[in-house]
Amino acid sequence: MKEAAPSVESPLGWQIATVSMLLMAIAFGGPYITIVSLKIIAAEFDWPRSVPSFASAATYIGAGIGGIAMGWFADRIGVHWIALVGAVMIGLGAIVASSSQGMTQLYFAHGILFGLLGNATTFAPLIANTTRWFDKRRGVAVALAGSGQSVGGFIWPPVLSYAVETWGWRQTMFWWGFLAIATMVPLCFLLRHRPPVSPVRPGVREPQKGDRVLGLNGNLVLFLLCLAIVGCCVAMAMPLTHIVAYCTDIGIPAARGAEMLSLLLGSAFLSRLYWGKLSDRVGGLKTILYGAAAQAIALAFYIVIDGMIPLYILSIAYGLAFGGIVPAYSLVVREVFPASEAGWRMGAIYLFGTLGMAGGAWIGGVVFDIALDYRPAFLVGVLFNLSNIAIIGWLVWRHQHPQHGMRVAVQGA
Repeated sequence: MKEAAPSVESPLGWQIATVSMLLMAIAFGGPYITIVSLKIIAAEFDWPRSVPSFASAATYIGAGIGGIAMGWFADRIGVHWIALVGAVMIGLGAIVASSSQGMTQLYFAHGILFGLLGNATTFAPLIANTTRWFDKRRGVAVALAGSGQSVGGFIWPPVLSYAVETWGWRQTMFWWGFLAIATMVPLCFLLRHRPPVSPVRPGVREPQKGDRVLGLNGNLVLFLLCLAIVGCCVAMAMPLTHIVAYCTDIGIPAARGAEMLSLLLGSAFLSRLYWGKLSDRVGGLKTILYGAAAQAIALAFYIVIDGMIPLYILSIAYGLAFGGIVPAYSLVVREVFPASEAGWRMGAIYLFGTLGMAGGAWIGGVVFDIALDYRPAFLVGVLFNLSNIAIIGWLVWRHQHPQHGMRVAVQGA
């Protein structure tokens, strides 16, 4: 009987993945208050919508910039200490944002507290840590941990929309800050365990420092992945940031728009488990390609659909389409780069992803201010999505043609 290959996987690893998911689900609640209150905040200060849109974008920018450093520190002092700092900063950011008297304070709360010192401690460090606990079902585990954003997106928008309508956006932001600290701090201590050392598996060669990747210099491949994630994230951010405002523009109540956002992100959570299983079979690169193609098709339908029931259906379809894209980038990093470099390389890709999300949120607001219509913004998103497909498609092609000098085997070959 053939002896089973050694594995690092254990019940503790699934605990780590689940706790990481819960932390991300809570952490991304605060910025959703700004999203569901976008028109209210703009009207209160007599601002164009691009101003609160940029506050939302600043969260992504700050999280991306801080993610590289937070991933590097987490590899050295333990992810739970980094997550603990983030929990306090996220709560503090909501409290500071609740008392905003102008752009500067609103941008500081979102960019520095929510982003640079807050959400920067979640996605890249937590995902990198999760990958080290798995070797056989890494795709599913990363999908579970990375689905925290989708879970938060499913839960928070309708809850926060009701709270904003009942108590106002300032009171909602203030008390949410205390809730975030009270729930996230205890969870951080469940991450105190150090990841196991991967055993040597017969016939499996782990990527080593200095290896060429897909026949190219490793840093060039990293740069291409960074460019690719910008394209998909600009597109991804369009409905995520503007669906509530878009609904109210076409006569659909804000509460229904919040429900669509909730359904969109809830379906993204469910789809991530499927995409995770698929990535364990075909690899991260092909998963990105398939997901990006599905997202482009779904986003294109936002240009032509404006009825309430069709938008409910489209929101579900859009969530199912894009749910597996971002976690798959983390898998590509572990498939083609050394494990010791996972934290900062994931942080670098996440930085460009957050710049893409920020760009999509801001561009959507700017295009609307110019055209007074969201359909041109959705068209711009489709064009960015196509650029992502072109880059990833070329990398998949190189993956399938090993004669081009690929020395590091990608999972799913």
